[in-house]
Amino acid sequence: MKATLLLLLLPLFFLTSCTDNCERTTTYRKYTSVQLPISDVRQAVSSGTPQPLVEPGKLYVKDQYLFIVEIKKGIHIFDNSDPANPKAISFLSIPGNVDIAVRDNILYADSYIDLVALDISNPTAIKEVNRVETGFTNGLVGRTYWSYDKTSMKIYDQREEIATTTVKTDCEGSFNILPYLIPIAWFGRYYESLAFADGVYNSSQAPKTTTPTTGVGGSMARFAISNNQLYVVSSSTLQLFDITDPAKPTKGKSATLNWNVETIFPYRNSLFIGTTTGMYIYDVTSPAEPKQLAAFSHVRSCDPVVVHDNYAYVTLRGTSTCGVAGTQDVLDVIDISNLSAPRVAKTYPLETPYGLGIDYPTLFVCQGNKGLRVFDASNPLDLKPQQTFANVNAFDVIPISKTLLTIGKDGLYQYDYSNPANLRLLSKIAAQPAY
Repeated sequence: MKATLLLLLLPLFFLTSCTDNCERTTTYRKYTSVQLPISDVRQAVSSGTPQPLVEPGKLYVKDQYLFIVEIKKGIHIFDNSDPANPKAISFLSIPGNVDIAVRDNILYADSYIDLVALDISNPTAIKEVNRVETGFTNGLVGRTYWSYDKTSMKIYDQREEIATTTVKTDCEGSFNILPYLIPIAWFGRYYESLAFADGVYNSSQAPKTTTPTTGVGGSMARFAISNNQLYVVSSSTLQLFDITDPAKPTKGKSATLNWNVETIFPYRNSLFIGTTTGMYIYDVTSPAEPKQLAAFSHVRSCDPVVVHDNYAYVTLRGTSTCGVAGTQDVLDVIDISNLSAPRVAKTYPLETPYGLGIDYPTLFVCQGNKGLRVFDASNPLDLKPQQTFANVNAFDVIPISKTLLTIGKDGLYQYDYSNPANLRLLSKIAAQPAY
Protein backbone atom coordinates (compact mmCIF):
# COMPACT_ATOMS: atom_id res chain seq x y z
CA MET A 1 0.00 0.00 0.00
CA LYS A 2 2.84 2.40 0.89
CA ALA A 3 4.59 1.67 -2.39
CA THR A 4 1.39 2.32 -4.34
CA LEU A 5 0.81 5.63 -2.56
CA LEU A 6 4.39 6.68 -3.27
CA LEU A 7 3.92 6.04 -6.99
CA LEU A 8 0.73 8.12 -7.00
CA LEU A 9 2.42 11.02 -5.25
CA LEU A 10 5.66 10.95 -7.23
CA PRO A 11 4.42 13.07 -10.22
CA LEU A 12 3.19 15.68 -7.76
CA PHE A 13 6.69 16.42 -6.49
CA PHE A 14 7.78 17.38 -10.01
CA LEU A 15 4.95 19.87 -10.49
CA THR A 16 4.61 21.29 -6.95
CA SER A 17 6.92 22.87 -4.44
CA CYS A 18 6.58 23.67 -0.77
CA THR A 19 8.18 26.78 0.77
CA ASP A 20 8.87 27.62 4.40
CA ASN A 21 5.54 29.45 4.37
CA CYS A 22 3.79 26.26 3.31
CA GLU A 23 2.86 27.48 -0.15
CA ARG A 24 2.29 24.96 -2.89
CA THR A 25 2.55 25.63 -6.61
CA THR A 26 0.78 23.56 -9.23
CA THR A 27 1.09 23.62 -13.02
CA TYR A 28 -1.93 23.19 -15.26
CA ARG A 29 -3.13 23.73 -18.82
CA LYS A 30 -5.05 26.97 -19.30
CA TYR A 31 -7.49 27.84 -22.09
CA THR A 32 -8.39 31.41 -23.06
CA SER A 33 -11.12 32.35 -25.53
CA VAL A 34 -9.98 34.28 -28.61
CA GLN A 35 -12.12 36.16 -31.16
CA LEU A 36 -10.71 36.84 -34.62
CA PRO A 37 -12.54 38.90 -37.27
CA ILE A 38 -12.40 36.89 -40.50
CA SER A 39 -11.19 40.02 -42.32
CA ASP A 40 -8.10 40.08 -40.09
CA VAL A 41 -7.46 36.37 -40.66
CA ARG A 42 -7.56 36.86 -44.43
CA GLN A 43 -5.07 39.73 -44.34
CA ALA A 44 -2.54 37.92 -42.16
CA VAL A 45 -0.96 35.50 -44.68
CA SER A 46 2.65 36.56 -45.20
CA SER A 47 6.11 35.18 -45.86
CA GLY A 48 8.90 36.20 -43.50
CA THR A 49 12.18 35.22 -41.88
CA PRO A 50 12.69 31.77 -40.29
CA GLN A 51 11.16 31.25 -36.85
CA PRO A 52 11.90 28.70 -34.10
CA LEU A 53 9.93 25.46 -34.25
CA VAL A 54 7.65 25.51 -31.18
CA GLU A 55 4.64 23.23 -31.68
CA PRO A 56 5.32 21.05 -34.73
CA GLY A 57 2.38 19.66 -36.65
CA LYS A 58 2.13 18.11 -40.08
CA LEU A 59 5.05 17.31 -42.29
CA TYR A 60 5.32 17.60 -46.07
CA VAL A 61 8.07 17.17 -48.69
CA LYS A 62 8.19 18.63 -52.20
CA ASP A 63 11.36 18.30 -54.27
CA GLN A 64 14.24 19.49 -52.06
CA TYR A 65 11.94 21.47 -49.76
CA LEU A 66 10.66 20.43 -46.36
CA PHE A 67 7.50 21.98 -44.89
CA ILE A 68 6.65 21.69 -41.18
CA VAL A 69 3.37 23.11 -39.90
CA GLU A 70 3.47 25.25 -36.77
CA ILE A 71 0.04 24.34 -35.44
CA LYS A 72 -2.50 27.11 -36.18
CA LYS A 73 0.34 29.57 -36.87
CA GLY A 74 1.82 28.73 -40.28
CA ILE A 75 4.55 26.77 -42.05
CA HIS A 76 8.32 26.48 -41.55
CA ILE A 77 10.17 26.00 -44.86
CA PHE A 78 13.57 24.30 -45.08
CA ASP A 79 15.96 23.50 -47.89
CA ASN A 80 16.50 19.77 -47.33
CA SER A 81 18.84 19.15 -50.27
CA ASP A 82 21.23 17.70 -47.69
CA PRO A 83 19.16 15.80 -45.07
CA ALA A 84 22.18 15.87 -42.78
CA ASN A 85 22.10 19.67 -42.79
CA PRO A 86 18.60 21.14 -43.43
CA LYS A 87 18.63 24.93 -43.76
CA ALA A 88 15.76 27.16 -42.63
CA ILE A 89 14.55 29.40 -45.48
CA SER A 90 11.44 31.21 -44.29
CA PHE A 91 8.29 31.09 -42.21
CA LEU A 92 4.88 31.42 -43.84
CA SER A 93 2.33 32.94 -41.46
CA ILE A 94 -1.15 31.41 -41.95
CA PRO A 95 -3.65 31.80 -39.07
CA GLY A 96 -5.51 28.59 -38.26
CA ASN A 97 -3.30 26.41 -40.47
CA VAL A 98 -3.18 22.66 -39.78
CA ASP A 99 -2.99 20.88 -43.17
CA ILE A 100 -1.02 21.32 -46.38
CA ALA A 101 -0.53 19.73 -49.81
CA VAL A 102 1.42 20.78 -52.91
CA ARG A 103 0.77 20.44 -56.67
CA ASP A 104 3.46 21.85 -58.98
CA ASN A 105 4.48 25.19 -57.43
CA ILE A 106 1.18 25.77 -55.65
CA LEU A 107 0.84 25.03 -51.95
CA TYR A 108 -2.65 24.49 -50.52
CA ALA A 109 -3.21 25.30 -46.86
CA ASP A 110 -6.25 25.59 -44.66
CA SER A 111 -6.77 28.85 -42.78
CA TYR A 112 -9.78 28.19 -40.57
CA ILE A 113 -12.75 28.29 -43.01
CA ASP A 114 -10.64 28.96 -46.12
CA LEU A 115 -8.48 26.98 -48.50
CA VAL A 116 -5.56 29.21 -49.50
CA ALA A 117 -3.49 28.68 -52.67
CA LEU A 118 0.06 30.04 -52.52
CA ASP A 119 2.76 30.32 -55.17
CA ILE A 120 5.96 28.82 -53.71
CA SER A 121 8.11 29.20 -56.84
CA ASN A 122 10.34 31.42 -54.72
CA PRO A 123 10.27 29.98 -51.16
CA THR A 124 11.66 33.22 -49.75
CA ALA A 125 8.88 35.34 -51.27
CA ILE A 126 5.70 33.25 -51.27
CA LYS A 127 2.56 34.91 -52.66
CA GLU A 128 -1.12 34.18 -52.15
CA VAL A 129 -2.76 33.58 -55.54
CA ASN A 130 -6.22 32.37 -54.60
CA ARG A 131 -8.61 31.64 -51.76
CA VAL A 132 -11.87 29.71 -51.56
CA GLU A 133 -14.16 28.87 -48.65
CA THR A 134 -14.08 25.18 -47.75
CA GLY A 135 -17.57 25.09 -46.27
CA PHE A 136 -16.13 23.83 -42.97
CA THR A 137 -17.24 26.06 -40.08
CA ASN A 138 -15.55 24.41 -37.10
CA GLY A 139 -12.65 22.17 -36.19
CA LEU A 140 -10.83 20.38 -33.38
CA VAL A 141 -7.05 20.73 -33.10
CA GLY A 142 -5.49 18.77 -30.25
CA ARG A 143 -7.73 19.82 -27.36
CA THR A 144 -8.77 23.22 -28.71
CA TYR A 145 -11.98 23.79 -30.66
CA TRP A 146 -12.69 26.63 -33.09
CA SER A 147 -15.87 27.72 -34.85
CA TYR A 148 -17.02 30.42 -37.26
CA ASP A 149 -20.08 32.60 -36.70
CA LYS A 150 -21.45 33.92 -40.00
CA THR A 151 -23.49 36.65 -38.33
CA SER A 152 -20.60 38.30 -36.50
CA MET A 153 -18.09 37.13 -39.15
CA LYS A 154 -15.71 36.08 -36.41
CA ILE A 155 -13.62 33.02 -35.65
CA TYR A 156 -14.02 31.85 -32.05
CA ASP A 157 -10.91 29.95 -31.01
CA GLN A 158 -8.99 29.00 -27.87
CA ARG A 159 -5.44 29.83 -26.86
CA GLU A 160 -3.69 27.12 -24.90
CA GLU A 161 -0.86 27.69 -22.44
CA ILE A 162 0.75 26.27 -19.34
CA ALA A 163 0.00 28.26 -16.18
CA THR A 164 0.92 27.97 -12.52
CA THR A 165 -0.93 28.85 -9.35
CA THR A 166 0.30 29.08 -5.77
CA VAL A 167 -1.91 28.40 -2.77
CA LYS A 168 -1.29 28.53 0.97
CA THR A 169 -1.68 25.27 2.84
CA ASP A 170 -2.00 24.11 6.43
CA CYS A 171 1.50 22.87 7.21
CA GLU A 172 0.32 20.91 10.21
CA GLY A 173 -2.88 19.62 8.67
CA SER A 174 -3.87 17.53 5.70
CA PHE A 175 -3.36 18.56 2.09
CA ASN A 176 -6.02 17.86 -0.53
CA ILE A 177 -4.18 16.22 -3.42
CA LEU A 178 -7.20 15.90 -5.75
CA PRO A 179 -7.09 19.41 -7.32
CA TYR A 180 -3.48 18.77 -8.28
CA LEU A 181 -3.85 15.25 -9.64
CA ILE A 182 -6.53 16.37 -12.11
CA PRO A 183 -4.34 18.84 -14.03
CA ILE A 184 -1.43 16.39 -13.94
CA ALA A 185 -3.51 13.69 -15.62
CA TRP A 186 -4.87 16.25 -18.10
CA PHE A 187 -1.35 17.31 -19.05
CA GLY A 188 -0.33 13.71 -19.58
CA ARG A 189 -3.22 13.01 -21.96
CA TYR A 190 -2.67 16.10 -24.09
CA TYR A 191 0.23 14.84 -26.14
CA GLU A 192 -1.43 11.46 -26.62
CA SER A 193 -4.30 13.25 -28.35
CA LEU A 194 -2.16 15.08 -30.90
CA ALA A 195 -2.71 13.96 -34.47
CA PHE A 196 -0.40 15.02 -37.30
CA ALA A 197 -1.53 14.53 -40.83
CA ASP A 198 -1.15 14.70 -44.52
CA GLY A 199 -0.87 12.52 -47.62
CA VAL A 200 1.32 9.44 -47.11
CA TYR A 201 4.32 8.40 -49.14
CA ASN A 202 5.23 4.90 -50.17
CA SER A 203 7.47 3.59 -52.90
CA SER A 204 4.63 2.68 -55.26
CA GLN A 205 3.46 6.31 -55.23
CA ALA A 206 6.84 7.74 -56.16
CA PRO A 207 6.58 10.07 -59.16
CA LYS A 208 8.18 8.62 -62.27
CA THR A 209 9.73 11.91 -63.42
CA THR A 210 12.75 13.71 -62.01
CA THR A 211 10.55 16.66 -61.01
CA PRO A 212 7.43 15.36 -59.24
CA THR A 213 4.24 17.37 -59.61
CA THR A 214 2.85 16.43 -56.21
CA GLY A 215 4.54 16.41 -52.82
CA VAL A 216 4.33 13.72 -50.15
CA GLY A 217 3.45 13.81 -46.48
CA GLY A 218 2.69 11.77 -43.39
CA SER A 219 0.03 9.20 -42.50
CA MET A 220 -2.73 11.04 -40.63
CA ALA A 221 -3.88 12.97 -43.69
CA ARG A 222 -6.81 15.32 -44.06
CA PHE A 223 -5.51 16.63 -47.40
CA ALA A 224 -4.74 14.30 -50.31
CA ILE A 225 -4.10 14.91 -54.01
CA SER A 226 -4.99 12.36 -56.67
CA ASN A 227 -5.17 13.10 -60.39
CA ASN A 228 -6.65 16.60 -60.76
CA GLN A 229 -8.48 16.62 -57.44
CA LEU A 230 -7.62 17.83 -53.96
CA TYR A 231 -9.59 15.77 -51.42
CA VAL A 232 -10.14 17.36 -48.01
CA VAL A 233 -11.87 15.71 -45.06
CA SER A 234 -13.45 17.36 -42.04
CA SER A 235 -14.87 15.44 -39.09
CA SER A 236 -17.86 14.32 -41.18
CA THR A 237 -17.40 15.44 -44.80
CA LEU A 238 -15.28 14.66 -47.86
CA GLN A 239 -14.91 17.86 -49.91
CA LEU A 240 -13.45 17.94 -53.44
CA PHE A 241 -11.56 20.77 -55.15
CA ASP A 242 -10.72 20.67 -58.85
CA ILE A 243 -7.06 21.66 -59.31
CA THR A 244 -6.78 21.15 -63.07
CA ASP A 245 -5.42 24.70 -62.94
CA PRO A 246 -3.40 24.43 -59.70
CA ALA A 247 -3.52 28.18 -59.06
CA LYS A 248 -7.32 28.23 -59.29
CA PRO A 249 -8.82 25.54 -57.05
CA THR A 250 -12.54 25.19 -57.67
CA LYS A 251 -14.89 23.79 -55.07
CA GLY A 252 -16.57 20.62 -56.30
CA LYS A 253 -18.79 17.92 -54.88
CA SER A 254 -18.92 16.78 -51.27
CA ALA A 255 -19.91 13.53 -49.59
CA THR A 256 -21.24 13.06 -46.07
CA LEU A 257 -19.24 10.58 -44.00
CA ASN A 258 -19.55 9.15 -40.53
CA TRP A 259 -18.58 11.40 -37.61
CA ASN A 260 -15.01 11.52 -36.29
CA VAL A 261 -13.19 11.27 -39.63
CA GLU A 262 -9.45 11.45 -39.04
CA THR A 263 -7.35 10.57 -42.08
CA ILE A 264 -7.33 10.15 -45.85
CA PHE A 265 -4.90 8.09 -47.91
CA PRO A 266 -4.88 7.93 -51.74
CA TYR A 267 -3.63 4.72 -53.33
CA ARG A 268 -3.93 3.96 -57.04
CA ASN A 269 -7.60 4.59 -57.89
CA SER A 270 -8.88 4.43 -54.32
CA LEU A 271 -9.21 6.61 -51.24
CA PHE A 272 -8.90 5.05 -47.79
CA ILE A 273 -10.60 7.23 -45.18
CA GLY A 274 -9.98 6.47 -41.52
CA THR A 275 -12.45 7.31 -38.75
CA THR A 276 -12.50 6.51 -35.04
CA THR A 277 -15.00 3.72 -35.73
CA GLY A 278 -13.81 2.28 -39.03
CA MET A 279 -12.46 2.79 -42.54
CA TYR A 280 -14.21 3.84 -45.75
CA ILE A 281 -12.93 2.82 -49.18
CA TYR A 282 -13.86 5.02 -52.15
CA ASP A 283 -13.28 4.38 -55.84
CA VAL A 284 -11.91 7.47 -57.63
CA THR A 285 -11.52 6.02 -61.11
CA SER A 286 -13.62 9.06 -62.01
CA PRO A 287 -11.75 11.55 -59.81
CA ALA A 288 -14.57 14.09 -59.51
CA GLU A 289 -17.16 11.38 -58.77
CA PRO A 290 -15.92 9.27 -55.82
CA LYS A 291 -18.02 6.18 -55.14
CA GLN A 292 -18.09 4.31 -51.85
CA LEU A 293 -16.99 0.68 -52.18
CA ALA A 294 -16.93 -0.46 -48.57
CA ALA A 295 -17.20 0.58 -44.92
CA PHE A 296 -15.04 -1.47 -42.56
CA SER A 297 -15.88 -1.20 -38.83
CA HIS A 298 -13.65 -1.55 -35.78
CA VAL A 299 -13.78 -0.61 -32.09
CA ARG A 300 -13.61 3.09 -31.31
CA SER A 301 -9.98 4.23 -31.54
CA CYS A 302 -7.62 6.51 -33.47
CA ASP A 303 -7.12 5.13 -36.97
CA PRO A 304 -4.37 6.23 -39.39
CA VAL A 305 -3.91 3.96 -42.42
CA VAL A 306 -1.34 3.29 -45.15
CA VAL A 307 -1.58 0.87 -48.05
CA HIS A 308 0.72 -1.29 -50.14
CA ASP A 309 -0.49 -3.71 -52.78
CA ASN A 310 -3.25 -5.93 -51.32
CA TYR A 311 -2.83 -4.90 -47.69
CA ALA A 312 -3.76 -1.88 -45.61
CA TYR A 313 -1.92 -1.26 -42.34
CA VAL A 314 -4.04 0.39 -39.65
CA THR A 315 -2.92 1.41 -36.17
CA LEU A 316 -5.66 1.44 -33.53
CA ARG A 317 -4.96 3.35 -30.33
CA GLY A 318 -7.61 3.06 -27.65
CA THR A 319 -5.80 4.52 -24.64
CA SER A 320 -6.28 8.16 -25.62
CA THR A 321 -9.29 10.45 -25.82
CA CYS A 322 -10.34 8.92 -29.14
CA GLY A 323 -10.68 5.42 -27.76
CA VAL A 324 -12.64 3.39 -25.27
CA ALA A 325 -11.09 2.55 -21.91
CA GLY A 326 -9.69 -0.96 -22.00
CA THR A 327 -9.42 -1.14 -25.80
CA GLN A 328 -6.21 -2.87 -26.85
CA ASP A 329 -3.60 -0.93 -28.85
CA VAL A 330 -2.88 -2.85 -32.04
CA LEU A 331 -1.59 -2.79 -35.59
CA ASP A 332 -4.15 -4.41 -37.90
CA VAL A 333 -3.23 -5.79 -41.31
CA ILE A 334 -6.32 -5.63 -43.56
CA ASP A 335 -6.67 -7.78 -46.67
CA ILE A 336 -8.01 -5.46 -49.40
CA SER A 337 -7.56 -7.79 -52.37
CA ASN A 338 -11.33 -7.37 -52.70
CA LEU A 339 -11.88 -3.65 -52.13
CA SER A 340 -15.58 -4.20 -51.62
CA ALA A 341 -15.01 -6.71 -48.81
CA PRO A 342 -11.96 -5.82 -46.66
CA ARG A 343 -11.16 -8.19 -43.80
CA VAL A 344 -8.67 -8.38 -40.94
CA ALA A 345 -5.86 -10.72 -41.94
CA LYS A 346 -3.61 -10.33 -38.87
CA THR A 347 -3.51 -8.32 -35.65
CA TYR A 348 -0.32 -7.36 -33.83
CA PRO A 349 -0.37 -5.94 -30.26
CA LEU A 350 1.57 -2.66 -30.28
CA GLU A 351 1.76 -0.11 -27.47
CA THR A 352 0.37 3.40 -28.20
CA PRO A 353 0.71 3.30 -32.01
CA TYR A 354 0.37 6.58 -33.93
CA GLY A 355 1.34 7.37 -37.53
CA LEU A 356 3.03 4.92 -39.87
CA GLY A 357 4.67 4.72 -43.28
CA ILE A 358 5.75 2.02 -45.69
CA ASP A 359 8.51 1.80 -48.28
CA TYR A 360 8.04 -1.86 -49.10
CA PRO A 361 9.28 -4.09 -47.63
CA THR A 362 10.04 -1.78 -44.69
CA LEU A 363 7.25 -0.62 -42.37
CA PHE A 364 7.76 2.21 -39.86
CA VAL A 365 5.36 2.66 -36.92
CA CYS A 366 5.38 5.61 -34.50
CA GLN A 367 4.60 5.02 -30.83
CA GLY A 368 4.44 8.57 -29.46
CA ASN A 369 6.43 8.81 -26.23
CA LYS A 370 7.40 5.15 -26.66
CA GLY A 371 9.47 5.88 -29.77
CA LEU A 372 9.67 4.35 -33.25
CA ARG A 373 9.52 0.73 -34.47
CA VAL A 374 10.88 -0.68 -37.73
CA PHE A 375 9.51 -3.91 -39.25
CA ASP A 376 10.30 -6.13 -42.21
CA ALA A 377 6.91 -6.41 -43.95
CA SER A 378 8.01 -8.77 -46.73
CA ASN A 379 5.30 -11.06 -45.39
CA PRO A 380 2.50 -8.85 -43.99
CA LEU A 381 1.16 -11.83 -42.04
CA ASP A 382 4.48 -12.33 -40.30
CA LEU A 383 6.02 -8.92 -39.56
CA LYS A 384 9.61 -9.13 -38.34
CA PRO A 385 10.84 -6.46 -35.87
CA GLN A 386 14.11 -4.94 -37.06
CA GLN A 387 14.85 -1.98 -34.82
CA THR A 388 13.37 0.09 -31.99
CA PHE A 389 14.12 3.71 -31.10
CA ALA A 390 12.89 4.38 -27.57
CA ASN A 391 14.56 7.78 -27.18
CA VAL A 392 12.54 9.70 -29.79
CA ASN A 393 9.06 11.16 -29.65
CA ALA A 394 7.43 9.92 -32.85
CA PHE A 395 3.95 10.78 -34.11
CA ASP A 396 4.30 10.51 -37.88
CA VAL A 397 6.81 9.55 -40.57
CA ILE A 398 7.66 9.97 -44.25
CA PRO A 399 9.98 7.35 -45.78
CA ILE A 400 11.35 8.75 -49.04
CA SER A 401 14.46 7.94 -51.08
CA LYS A 402 16.01 6.00 -48.18
CA THR A 403 15.63 8.97 -45.82
CA LEU A 404 13.12 8.64 -42.99
CA LEU A 405 11.61 11.86 -41.67
CA THR A 406 10.08 11.47 -38.20
CA ILE A 407 8.06 14.23 -36.53
CA GLY A 408 7.05 14.53 -32.88
CA LYS A 409 6.53 17.15 -30.19
CA ASP A 410 10.28 17.44 -29.64
CA GLY A 411 11.07 18.13 -33.31
CA LEU A 412 12.06 16.47 -36.58
CA TYR A 413 14.51 13.57 -36.87
CA GLN A 414 15.99 12.36 -40.18
CA TYR A 415 17.49 8.90 -40.58
CA ASP A 416 19.27 7.05 -43.36
CA TYR A 417 17.47 3.70 -43.72
CA SER A 418 19.59 2.24 -46.51
CA ASN A 419 20.01 -0.60 -44.03
CA PRO A 420 16.55 -0.98 -42.40
CA ALA A 421 18.05 -3.05 -39.60
CA ASN A 422 20.46 -0.25 -38.69
CA LEU A 423 19.02 3.24 -39.18
CA ARG A 424 21.56 6.05 -38.94
CA LEU A 425 20.63 9.48 -37.55
CA LEU A 426 21.38 12.25 -40.04
CA SER A 427 20.01 15.36 -38.34
CA LYS A 428 17.52 16.80 -35.88
CA ILE A 429 15.55 20.04 -35.96
CA ALA A 430 14.71 20.56 -32.30
CA ALA A 431 11.45 22.12 -31.16
CA GLN A 432 11.62 24.88 -28.56
CA PRO A 433 8.40 24.47 -26.57
CA ALA A 434 6.81 27.65 -25.25
CA TYR A 435 6.12 25.80 -21.97
